[in-house]
Amino acid sequence: MMSGVVEESDDMMYCAACGTAGIDEIKLKDCSACKLVKYCNVQCQKDHRPQHKRACKKRAAELRDEILFKQPESTHRGDCPICCLPLQYDNVKSTMMSCCCKQICNGCEYANRMREFEGKLKHTCPFCRHPLPNLEEEIRKNYIIIQEEADKNYMKRIEANDPVAFFEMGLRRRDEGDIEGAFKYMTKAAELGDAGAHYVLSVMYHEGKGIEKDEKKEMHHLEEAAIAGNPDARYNLGCVEGKSGRHERAMKHFIVSANMGHNESLDSLKKGFMAGVVSKDEFAAALRGHQAAIDATKSPQRDVASAALKK
Repeated sequence: MMSGVVEESDDMMYCAACGTAGIDEIKLKDCSACKLVKYCNVQCQKDHRPQHKRACKKRAAELRDEILFKQPESTHRGDCPICCLPLQYDNVKSTMMSCCCKQICNGCEYANRMREFEGKLKHTCPFCRHPLPNLEEEIRKNYIIIQEEADKNYMKRIEANDPVAFFEMGLRRRDEGDIEGAFKYMTKAAELGDAGAHYVLSVMYHEGKGIEKDEKKEMHHLEEAAIAGNPDARYNLGCVEGKSGRHERAMKHFIVSANMGHNESLDSLKKGFMAGVVSKDEFAAALRGHQAAIDATKSPQRDVASAALKK
């Protein structure tokens, strides 16, 4: 037995516990947590665990931080599927289409309305062209009937395993006071990778309303939401780190979310700069990143829609 003798290295091609070489038909598997060492079987991994545990935890934490603090290309809201510009973070500046579960910016929605009005066309979804009730019909119709139609559309999308549909139904159930139903839909949406669902679940585990409080699960869902580009989740993580005295990690979170256009994170960075925790260069870079993220969501079409909606 060679247990405890084998040195750990990135290019290791033999079992860390028994020294068996990974040749011919012998297949070695990486330690799933740290990727530092390899094993020829499960028993060898168990036998080597006492010696490897400390290094494994250290490296696993480093790998997690590499993922956690990586700057996302955009927020979890993504781009409008029509104009392909980043969606603004304000929910009122875009519309969720229940027929296809696509978030359409107000600029493209307004342009579609104008096209239909000028051409005397029936109202359809700007993306999938599914028939929709026109404005007059919406006013005449009972709100409950409209909601029922939307729910039917969401259920069709749920059958197709659409994470956005699961998330939207989870919000419906939560607003109706059905916490158990909301938790069920949010959990499924999170399993399918929906960042918004991860964030809502973190809030549910934090508040403990309808489900048992669980700080570990709260942090897990906050981190998953942040990794997927949710600025609010990232901001909350920064606040948690700051309250725990880990100010450097807190500022890292705020920098990432500020670069996605998150105002509260930029305000926190300003306080960090005044307190000497954030350097002048870091704060200046965050200011530029924040402005660039805001500018990326602007377009003449969206400005026209915004002006029209204010009238």
